Amino acid sequence: MRSLSDLGPELAADLRAKDVDVARTLSVLDLLEAAPPPASSTLRLPAQDDRRVRDRETGMPLRMPFDEAKRAIDALDVPFDLDFHAEREGDEAVIQEKELERLGILLFPRLAYGVLNGGSATSYADEKKNSELDPAAFDLLGGEFSRAAAAFRDRPKGTTSAFFRKDGSGGPSFLLLKMRALLLRALQYRNLTGDHSTALLPFFQMTSPATEAALRESYREYRNDPLIAPLVEMTGVDPTEPLGAVQPMLAALTHSEQGLPRGIFDRAWGKANSGLALPGGHGENFRVLAGAYRALRDRGVRWAYLGNVDNSGYTIDPVSVAMLALSGADASFEFSWKTRVDVKGGVLVEGGDGKLSVADIGQALSREDLDREEASGKRALFNCATGLFDLDWLVPRLDSIADALPIRVSDQDKEAGRYAQAEQTTWEVLGLMEKPLVLAVAKARRFVAAKTLMETLLASPVAVKLQYSAGAGAGIKAVSAGLRAGMNQLLKTEYGLEEEN
Repeated sequence: MRSLSDLGPELAADLRAKDVDVARTLSVLDLLEAAPPPASSTLRLPAQDDRRVRDRETGMPLRMPFDEAKRAIDALDVPFDLDFHAEREGDEAVIQEKELERLGILLFPRLAYGVLNGGSATSYADEKKNSELDPAAFDLLGGEFSRAAAAFRDRPKGTTSAFFRKDGSGGPSFLLLKMRALLLRALQYRNLTGDHSTALLPFFQMTSPATEAALRESYREYRNDPLIAPLVEMTGVDPTEPLGAVQPMLAALTHSEQGLPRGIFDRAWGKANSGLALPGGHGENFRVLAGAYRALRDRGVRWAYLGNVDNSGYTIDPVSVAMLALSGADASFEFSWKTRVDVKGGVLVEGGDGKLSVADIGQALSREDLDREEASGKRALFNCATGLFDLDWLVPRLDSIADALPIRVSDQDKEAGRYAQAEQTTWEVLGLMEKPLVLAVAKARRFVAAKTLMETLLASPVAVKLQYSAGAGAGIKAVSAGLRAGMNQLLKTEYGLEEEN
């Protein structure tokens, strides 16, 4: 086991000055050294009709044994009469989506909503990365891109505009919209139940050293923003004062060309005893946010949503809340059918043991293997990076998950040097569960994500110009039209901003 004394004092001091969690970095090196050599990949896409994947795309009712449903609802202790709110067909309860929504709303006092903030918008607004998505579309939206990139660079991504109006002006930020959506759900609960005092829907987050102060300042401004200030007063819920924690950085590791076992990279920018601080992936939330998860459970919260800040479709879905509560599953995860813009992220896979998991493209699953699976006629379900966790399952396992999640190491060749980055992916926790609930959702409603600024533009009203341009291909026009329709619908239904269209 490695210790701080294994590092020279100059390197140790350099890493601490760069906000690197040296102890965790050394622990990661120990875990990598102890890990068995990777076995040959047996990952494959599950069959399209896999019964473990539940449809949340078409609004189908939930069917389950009536007695099982009654026991589950009795345990939830909410005013929901199964005989009244469900149909009975033989021994089955058939619960329509409208009734599931009602049940989910009644559970809001035991629900929390969490955001993985990520870093600044520097990579998000990188010109080379954005132009690769579709060069022709990039040229057509070049003016809007340049103006937004200049304004957003180095800001926390969540504080940048979630969409752009037809005149090119930026709309509200990702985070401000998420807070508004949460408050509208809180108001829905207050109106349905007449309960105006029970605490509900606490907001929590993971930030980074680079974004924590800027986010705190933005939240102070949001508290008085007309999009949420009246709702805070009406509901008594204030998402601008979140629970949370700052994710420390890990040190860059040595490149594979230097052999194994790996060590800490100590030649950043060619300078001796100079390390490099890098994020360790959102999978570290199970360690970093452990205190928040425990505090939520102590407050009586049973379920916690977790998702990425840049997905405008990541909002509270009471139907999914009800489905998880009735199923008794460890957690639920959302997936949508993969499209051409879904290039960075993970897909649902099945291992050689038959268990489902998530494999990040290019890390756990090579692009070649994915292409081969898709060429065989299978369709990939793309990870929407939205999970809903049962804290009764999660909290007792937080310490073990932090070390059980696979650590993915990727070699890098950049200006700072040739090094490696170690990361954990949140959604690979699915593979550690005995009873996950996998939901196939409508992309346009639940996964309007933006890993790049171009994706935000393509989903915005400003991109309507593509439809009238001979320079844009039919494929990107169709993708943009679908994303715009989804975003417009979200603005109306989830965010209550019909005037923004």
